[in-house]
Amino acid sequence: MQKEPISLHSRDSTIRLNSRRDFLADVGRGMLISSVGSTLAFDIGLTPVFAGEDAGRLTFGKLEPLVGLMQDTQPDKLQRQLVEKIKAGTDLRTLIAAGALANARTFGGQDYVGFHTIMALAPAFEMARELPEALRPLPVLKVLYRNANRIQQFGGRKNEVLHPVVPASLGNVNVGGELLRSATRSADFDRAEQTFAALAKQPIGEAYNHLQYAVQDEVDVHRVVLSWRAWALLEFTGEEQAHTLFRQSLRYCVRHNNNEAKIRSVLPRLLDEHRLLDRQLGKRKGGNGWISELSQTVFAGTREQAAGAVAAALAEGYDPEDVGEAMSLAANQLLLRDPGRDTATISNGKKLVGSVHGDSVGVHASDAINAWRNIARVSNHRNTVASLIVGAYHTAGQAGRSTAKPYPRSEHVEKIRDKDPKVLLKNADGAIREKDQFQACAIIQRYGELGHDARPVFDLLLRYATSEFGAL
Repeated sequence: MQKEPISLHSRDSTIRLNSRRDFLADVGRGMLISSVGSTLAFDIGLTPVFAGEDAGRLTFGKLEPLVGLMQDTQPDKLQRQLVEKIKAGTDLRTLIAAGALANARTFGGQDYVGFHTIMALAPAFEMARELPEALRPLPVLKVLYRNANRIQQFGGRKNEVLHPVVPASLGNVNVGGELLRSATRSADFDRAEQTFAALAKQPIGEAYNHLQYAVQDEVDVHRVVLSWRAWALLEFTGEEQAHTLFRQSLRYCVRHNNNEAKIRSVLPRLLDEHRLLDRQLGKRKGGNGWISELSQTVFAGTREQAAGAVAAALAEGYDPEDVGEAMSLAANQLLLRDPGRDTATISNGKKLVGSVHGDSVGVHASDAINAWRNIARVSNHRNTVASLIVGAYHTAGQAGRSTAKPYPRSEHVEKIRDKDPKVLLKNADGAIREKDQFQACAIIQRYGELGHDARPVFDLLLRYATSEFGAL
């Protein structure tokens, strides 16, 4: 079930760290320091001191000691210390906030394992919420272990990517998105960073809207998912850390810049052709047949056909949620019709022949469309329609290896004779342990056809999602 994206105006009241009150207190402290001088400020305890801090480092107020701990400590030792902190009352939100900031400061969105790790933090918390209370720390600790391990491999504090940046002097910030997109296309990190630092002085929703111009400039699963997860992490860090989190997405866009990306001409053409920036978003509901037809176009059509179909649907007043649902179903078809790997040589043979685990077309498509839809939900009008159009373009054109029929096939399901839900779940567990995706899929299909409760299936999958590290 899709969780509603967070609203920065109706934040969960349990978020206590880095609140607006703390932020304003920090601002006031800074004003006082500037008036009395840094030496006297230090003497009377106005300035915090952190190990190894200098004027060229980003620091994170009350979270800094915990952020530093996550950067400086070997993963095994860190796990023990984090468990003790949990026992002493530190909540999981605080650990996730510190882990995200340690990751952002270290990697700046420029390390493959690093950005996969930060993208897993918010989902780990959602997994934790579904577990019994005693087990809730496990998914979070697992991701934080990986986070610490990669930070140590990367070199920790001495190799940090993110540092304070001086904002550029901009003219018309009403065209901030275009300015930022031009800067990212130049592949000039300093220019892009300084431009975005200036735009980040605006309300964070506006800064995020400007950032989407760069995100929409190419279709790349990491490009869009990193952007969405940066927004989702504001629930943990507080909105005053938005600039730090968003910079990861920006730097990824600068580093991965393809001047030949066709979406750069397709998107503006469709926005103009359908006058989408002048139209209000509609609430017209699409029936099952309509959703199925649009889904098939996105699944089987060319990228231009899919983008055009979504643009036309939005122009006809269809609800963006129904349009997005069709796109999600198309991505799901890419997954269910994936024949899997034809060799087991990749990843040292750990991904079996026939496996669709990890970086397969369907998995990436599903992850990307989830991000595009969520960005559409939290963005302004322009980025709502643009994100859905680019999301359709991104999803389409990938069905070349898809099988004629989705898995599980009828011949696989027919072999499942059991009807008792406990027996079916036990057999599904066995198939998962044997890494038999086809058998596991067939068993769960039968389980669903018999009308059994979905929650035990979710709990089974959650157990493995918690216990296994996976490919990424």
